[in-house]
Formats: sequence, C-alpha cells, structure tokens
Amino acid sequence: MGLRFVYPTGKGETSGWRDARVGGLMSLLTKFNLALVLVFSLALVPVGCISHALLQRSARTQVIQNARIMMETAMAVRGYTIKQVKPLLDSRLAQQFLPQTVPAYSATEIFNYLRQSHPEYEYKEATLNPSNPRDRTVDWEADVVNEFRRDPKESEMIGERETTEGRSLFLSHPIQIKDPKCLACHLTPEQAPASLVKQYGPSNGFGWKQDEIVGAQIVSVPMSIPIEMANSAFRTLIFALSGVFGFTLLVLNLLLRFAVIAPLTRLAGMAEQVSRGNMEVPDVAIKGKDEVALLAGSFNRMRISLQKALAMLDEA
Repeated sequence: MGLRFVYPTGKGETSGWRDARVGGLMSLLTKFNLALVLVFSLALVPVGCISHALLQRSARTQVIQNARIMMETAMAVRGYTIKQVKPLLDSRLAQQFLPQTVPAYSATEIFNYLRQSHPEYEYKEATLNPSNPRDRTVDWEADVVNEFRRDPKESEMIGERETTEGRSLFLSHPIQIKDPKCLACHLTPEQAPASLVKQYGPSNGFGWKQDEIVGAQIVSVPMSIPIEMANSAFRTLIFALSGVFGFTLLVLNLLLRFAVIAPLTRLAGMAEQVSRGNMEVPDVAIKGKDEVALLAGSFNRMRISLQKALAMLDEA
C-alpha cells in the first residue's frame, strides 16, 4: 500500500514562510547587535566617568605643580635680593629709598616681566597694610589673608576663582613677621628710614608686630589650557573606544553572518525543500567540527533516513 503526501505549494504560503524565516534570522542578528551595544553603553558610562575624573584631577595636579614652581621661583628671587642685592644698596638707603632692596618688590617685578608675555599668570604679595599701595589686598585676597590669620598653623591654601581670562587656580602662603629686622621699616614712621617715609608717606605699612601675619604670597595660574587638554584627551579616549567597539562589532557581525547565519539559512532551505517532498535536495556541506557543522551533518543524515523511510513505505 502506498502513502500519498500532500505538501503546501501555494506561492503565498512559501513566500510567507521564507519571509518569516529571513525575518527570524535578521532578528537574531539584530538582538545580538542590540545586546552588544547595550553592554558597551553600560560599560562606557562608568569608564567615561572615571576617566573624566582622573583626567580632570591630573590637570588640576599639573596646575598646582606649576603654581608651586612659580612660588619657589618667587622665594628664590626673595632670597637672592636679601643675600646679594640688599647688602650692596643698604648704604644708599639714608639718601634715597631703593625699592629694589625689598624682597617683595623684586619678586613682584620679576613676575611683572613674565606677565608681559603671559598676562594670565600672576604673583602678588597681598598685604593688609602695605607700604607700597600696589601690594594692598583686594576683597578676595583679604579673605585669604584673614583665613591665615584665623589659623596661623595653616601654611598653604589652594583655591579656584573666575577671572576675565577664565578659571584660575591660586596657591598662597602666609607672610608672617618672623625676623625682627623686618620690623625696622614697619613699626612707626619715626623709626623707619626717612627715605621710605618720603617715598610712601607716614600712613602706609606701619604698626606691624612680631609673628603677625600681615599678608599672603599668592600665585595665580590659569586652568583653561590644562582643562582643555584634559577634555581633549577625554574626547579622544571616547572616540577611540567607540572606534574599537565599532570595528569589533563589524568583525563579530561578519563572523556571525558567515559562520552561523549563512549555514543556518542553507539548512533552513534544505528543510523547506524536504518538507515539500523534494528528497533529492543535495546535502548541505559545512566544513569544520563546530556545532553548526555537527547540526548540518545531523540534518543530512535525517534527510537520508527520511528518504529511506518513505521509500520503504512506498514499497509496502
């Protein structure tokens, strides 16, 4: 007795099945890509935050280092003035006051020359009651000095402020009267050199006391350039990571398409032909020993077994 099989041959049904099959395979690739994009996005957020914070911290550290170098330079100029310049000019102090003998004046003048080419850098020995009016504190500088006066043990203060040139970091050290010789010009107008009083008047820079904090050395360094360099490095890092991810995603897509999706499509085509009664469809040959190759071998053997089983039924 022979058995007769009826297979769907309608064009619409076959086309619909094929569209569903292709749509299913495409959705597999789409899900794979979406999963990778989601994982990359989730990983990029903490990596980006940490990298941005580290780069900003590194930029700020660089600015502080530059400020400390400037402060050390100012201290070196002060030391040079005290040890080498002042002894040479002290003899003339009775006839004429020479501000070049004052360490603060020398350090400020050196940095004024620097500011001719780099106006964003600034050094000032801001004093509450100075002899030279240009050293008098402005509002924010007075706050720094008063902070040192409130806590004499504090030896350094670092802060940030907005300027006309952009954001600036300042580093300051207190100016404390530790050497009694410094009081020679700042106790009273009567005790001070006449040439100094003639130069600056009797109302400025007097009444200082031993161990008193009278001002602060303040170095201001721009943050705009290091911060922009940090932001540029951050953008480069993000673009590089995105580029590596895009290339990796492309390679994985090609690998998935040729190693998985294309063989599965061929196997699905063979299964469709078999389901329609075409037992002469050739085997799907897939090289290798991976799971897809094993699945293809199983399909091929199943087709042969099904072909033999149908032949035996037809003979019966």
